[in-house]
Amino acid sequence: MSKITSKRSDAIVKGPAHAPARAMLRATGFETGDFEAPIIGVINTWSTITPCNMHLDSLAAPVRAGIREAGARAVDFNTIVVSDGVTMGAEGMRASLISREVIADSIELAVRGHSLDGAIILVGCDKTIPAAAMALARMDVPGLIFYGGSIMPGSLNGKALSIQDVFEAVGAEASGSMSEEELGEIERAACPGAGACGGQFTANTMAMAMSMLGLSPMGANDIPAIHPDKTDAARACGKRVVELAEQDVCARQFINAQSLENAAIAASASGGSTNAILHLLAIAHEAGVDFDLETFQDAAAKTPVIADLKPSGQYLAHDLFQAGGTRAFAAHLRSAGLLGDTPTVSGQSLFAELDEAIEAPGQKVILPMDAPLKKSGGYRILYGDLAPDGAVLKISGHERDIFEGPAKVFESEEDCFAALQNGGITAGDVVIIRNEGPRGGPGMREMLAVTAALVGRGLSEDVALITDGRFSGASKGFVIGHAAPEAANGGPIALVRNGDRIRIDAVQRRIDIDADLTARRAAWQQPPRKLFGGVFDKYARLVSSASKGAVTTISSMENF
Repeated sequence: MSKITSKRSDAIVKGPAHAPARAMLRATGFETGDFEAPIIGVINTWSTITPCNMHLDSLAAPVRAGIREAGARAVDFNTIVVSDGVTMGAEGMRASLISREVIADSIELAVRGHSLDGAIILVGCDKTIPAAAMALARMDVPGLIFYGGSIMPGSLNGKALSIQDVFEAVGAEASGSMSEEELGEIERAACPGAGACGGQFTANTMAMAMSMLGLSPMGANDIPAIHPDKTDAARACGKRVVELAEQDVCARQFINAQSLENAAIAASASGGSTNAILHLLAIAHEAGVDFDLETFQDAAAKTPVIADLKPSGQYLAHDLFQAGGTRAFAAHLRSAGLLGDTPTVSGQSLFAELDEAIEAPGQKVILPMDAPLKKSGGYRILYGDLAPDGAVLKISGHERDIFEGPAKVFESEEDCFAALQNGGITAGDVVIIRNEGPRGGPGMREMLAVTAALVGRGLSEDVALITDGRFSGASKGFVIGHAAPEAANGGPIALVRNGDRIRIDAVQRRIDIDADLTARRAAWQQPPRKLFGGVFDKYARLVSSASKGAVTTISSMENF
């Protein structure tokens, strides 16, 4: 492919009228020849608040080196991260999903504001990954996404640990089955250094999705954070983004219905996070691709779970890397006819990349298609009385298809967690946590503190949980999130009362209630919206339904 003859950055560096801009850039180290070269934004989500992102400043150095070696000029920008692990179970978790929009917006402003020729976005903790893809899709500029990589496993008494074990230990300590001293030992051993949470939780699910979408070079995201090969991958990504810019190969050339379906299939087949549904819907929206909830149902229905990964399996992301990584995993899916070929930022098609798969002899992480961990994918899309616009059931962590029981209703995550820790939730309950949706939260908090505590108390298989909020990738159990419409928008979940009989049928894909909701709605009044001030209230005014990806861009203006 030939190089372009003009570039986006000419708008700020070419001609006498832009001498002031060049003067400013010379002060930063630009030389005369640099104005003829592509200007590439190195967008970093580096922060010392979380191990997921704390090493990204170091990875930016080889990225910049690769950009220089390819004959372009790198300019650095930073954006934020909100750590899911640190904020989980606290008020700050409201900021997590909101940060996805802020990160995408800030990337757009930096790139468009300076007429950059391309961008490479360094990502780690959960929301930075979909935000990066949303920004590239929205702008449709040359660019790629480079994931900082997974943390190495922690270790205690010969057992590999992840942050999931700490959350579950909290529940075990509260139930009396673990001492506070044992909890402390797990806490100190679980996170040994840099890198994102180690299971097939949201970060690793979305990192895999970026490879399947074609926005990350195949294999680059699999390399763990502290692995010596990570630096070489960073340098190669720096070089590659310059080639994309020189050829004007833009993000929407990779994001289409087929690549989105490939990503959905990979998320399901790996037993990954249901957050992938929310994020892929948002990415599709930004790219202008028609993609809805039923696509995820179709993907899961035809796709077995073939990765034995936590939270439902045995192994961690580091083990998948050693087994052959996303290439080897996806090669199994292709062999079963589940994937379609699509272009990728590497310059090779997806299938050409999978042709290079090397599976480690004797590996146990990736299972044969005819001997899967589960015969169908990791989630189902449910509808019915309580979710006319859809809800997401995560099925990778339990064996049940039907659950029926009395409702136990909570108006917030904190109320539910307190009741659970005090023994107020028992086997057979259908727990309802409402007012935690995108608007009602605001921010659609994850419920890992609750689901992990259920595991710790030995209730995860005996209690169902329905919420208009969402779940961490580390959550497991009979859990249903994203119930839409949410309570704050008058969804049926707002009308449930304690003791109502609720039936969940995963086979028929229904959530139904033995109550006259029509009569209740006639007497129901919308409670006053919680006001938090600032960006929280702005988000609540703008955000769309979870069934649409919880986006805040122009299509959700109906909320005004």
